[in-house]
Amino acid sequence: MSIQAVLFDLDDTLLWDERCVEEAFAATCQYAQSKTGANPERLEAEVRQAARDLYASYGTYSFTQNIGINPFEALWGHFTGGEHQEFRMLQQLAPMYRQSAWTRGLQAMRVEDDVLGAELAERFMNERRSRSYVYEETYEVLSKLKTRYPLLLLTNGSPDLQQEKLDGVPDLIPFFDHIVISGNYPEGKPAISLFQHAMSLLNIEPSEGLMVGDKLTTDIQGAHNVGMHHAWLNRKGLELSGDIHPEYEISDLSQLFAIIDQIDSMKP
Repeated sequence: MSIQAVLFDLDDTLLWDERCVEEAFAATCQYAQSKTGANPERLEAEVRQAARDLYASYGTYSFTQNIGINPFEALWGHFTGGEHQEFRMLQQLAPMYRQSAWTRGLQAMRVEDDVLGAELAERFMNERRSRSYVYEETYEVLSKLKTRYPLLLLTNGSPDLQQEKLDGVPDLIPFFDHIVISGNYPEGKPAISLFQHAMSLLNIEPSEGLMVGDKLTTDIQGAHNVGMHHAWLNRKGLELSGDIHPEYEISDLSQLFAIIDQIDSMKP
């Protein structure tokens, strides 16, 4: 059957989240260098590791894994939205978590300064919030697709944080007929239930949808689980490993049009 709707992931598919995070870390760590002389690259590595370790130690970890919230999002998210009780726990944990991650990073650099750790935690939040990037071809591709198909945004994460990312690029929002954020539901991608909900909103069968995303374990596996067409966005030219084998692979969103034509030309 021909494609009737296109579903998109948000982070690092349409929105260049990785760049936002990297620049926020760089700016914050350079500020720390001006205060302490600490090597900014090494400090960033230490803070990232401290953040991962702390994040995994909390009772909310399995929930964040299920919904799809990573440790670096928790370094700037407030978690004021969402109905799950775990969001209220994250809301309480987040300030301590942020300060502890930066303080531990400093300690690994032999800098004992809790006050600076708290300042860096706040600075990182501000630096991240000041950045919103979309990929160069995002708007052009969405504009062309919008004339032919309903579009749905299917993103993992905390409702308030994902909405804040979208509010940072308000021109992106009108392209989508539906926006589905995993934190508003029991499970995140790759859960079958979330993909089924998305299909019900679009009123399509699995074979009538095309899922586009950069994460093999969420976007691609989830689409595969329900029998939906899918395209792995591999901008960095990564080598495939593991058991997940995408139906299509692209390095740029503009390549989607050829894939859709190929699917539409298939015999039923």
